[in-house]
Amino acid sequence: MKILLTTLNSKYVHSNLALKYLYSVVAESQLDVELKEFTINNEKDYVYGEIMRGGYDLVCVSCYIWNIEQIKELCTDLKKADPHMKFMLGGPEVSYDSTNFMKENPWVDYIIRGEGEYPFFQFCKCLAVGNTDPSLVSNLTYRLKGNIVENPIATLPVMDKLPFPYNFLEVEQDKVIYYESSRGCPFRCSYCLSSLEVTVRRLPLERVRRDIGYLLYKDVKQVKFVDRTFNYDRQRANDIWKYIIDKDNGKTNFHFEICGDMLDSDAFRILSKARKGLFQFEIGVQTANPYSLQAVERETDINPILYNVRKLMDMGNIHVHVDLIAGLPYEDYKSFGRSFDKVYGAGADNLQLGFLKLLKGTRIRQEAGEYHYKFRNKAPYELISNDFMSSLDLVKLKMVENVLELYHNRGGFDRATEYMIERMELTPFGFYERLADFYYSKDYQHAYHSKEDLYRIIYKFSMRQEARFSGISLAAKELLERDMAETMNEDSVKRFNRKGWNI
Repeated sequence: MKILLTTLNSKYVHSNLALKYLYSVVAESQLDVELKEFTINNEKDYVYGEIMRGGYDLVCVSCYIWNIEQIKELCTDLKKADPHMKFMLGGPEVSYDSTNFMKENPWVDYIIRGEGEYPFFQFCKCLAVGNTDPSLVSNLTYRLKGNIVENPIATLPVMDKLPFPYNFLEVEQDKVIYYESSRGCPFRCSYCLSSLEVTVRRLPLERVRRDIGYLLYKDVKQVKFVDRTFNYDRQRANDIWKYIIDKDNGKTNFHFEICGDMLDSDAFRILSKARKGLFQFEIGVQTANPYSLQAVERETDINPILYNVRKLMDMGNIHVHVDLIAGLPYEDYKSFGRSFDKVYGAGADNLQLGFLKLLKGTRIRQEAGEYHYKFRNKAPYELISNDFMSSLDLVKLKMVENVLELYHNRGGFDRATEYMIERMELTPFGFYERLADFYYSKDYQHAYHSKEDLYRIIYKFSMRQEARFSGISLAAKELLERDMAETMNEDSVKRFNRKGWNI
């Protein structure tokens, strides 16, 4: 039997850690198993052709909110082309309500629910000895005589029993290397799938050091830890950070998702010694509204988080990314603006304005009726409206998100935006809201704009404010020129000056 492990990643630089684990657990078997990853941006005919040419008996696909619709279309066509080809799905997008998914998608033969390594090993072990009885495989949903059967969920394996994928696979130098030192999360946020895992399991420190040491030896560009809350155990996190700093190869960057209020004095002492560019932190703030936090059972205090973000930014050696989520209970448009201002004021390098997604399996989706949530039928199930946010409110926040990404997160406008916020006596949210209104009123959203044109657009915005704030456009122009000189190379600046400020 010839088996393919595959998926559609969101970008080429991304890779799928789950498939690498599955490949590793059967790598030393006698089965013919291949691992091929594609992206959602690949031509449909290319992916279809590559799989058809492979002559596979079983195609195993890793499913997420960003690829499930394309996977359904792809596999439907493959099944029509080769009715004998079997399809096994796994991943968070099919692990919940698997029976209904199989009813709606008759091309699906098997679904592995939850963690897949042990069930996939069982399944392949049965294949290797010619046993086709699916009842022997835990976590498996399958078809039997016209019915759909769900086998019981297996006990979760000890983390150290999971193989290190790069003992069996080459390190992909041109991609982000995903790594996990723990599974599960100690928190129970109602919008997050990780809250469904009742325990946190972790690799022994010695194993983590050994794995990291190998990746450092291979000089990979970035290692992204997928641990849901990396520093839930402060001492363990500090030990790992110290090890990385001590073994730093001067090239590799490490990304962590952390809980901001769990950073202690020892962490700051250790982190202060890190090379600039060694670490990148993602800190989920989500909201500054205490009623919203309580409603989604997010046990955190916003003030220590923002205090620690400021301390990290003052150190100046760690890139910090913070998140907000629009659409949580009790967070209306004005409340979200206040949350935005508080988080923006912490000065993080990147502020992501995200929108609530009612994921399959989460408690907030199960309780959607309580606050009259309306959300899109297809993945990623993004919020349309609720009792606190109208659909128009969310559209307006999408506009703010767009200009925030262009004029804050991409960098290169700091002096000018800071000046205009102060000169116009606006809050940060009020400024980006007004900039968004201008940007969309001029129909700039309809086309891609170069960095040079973004400078011209915001200068034009400053000119619009001139009648009310005399001299603002001249001062903004001078600051934009300084921002531009720091951000763009000399040739780009010369090209800009030849064309001038008109767009």
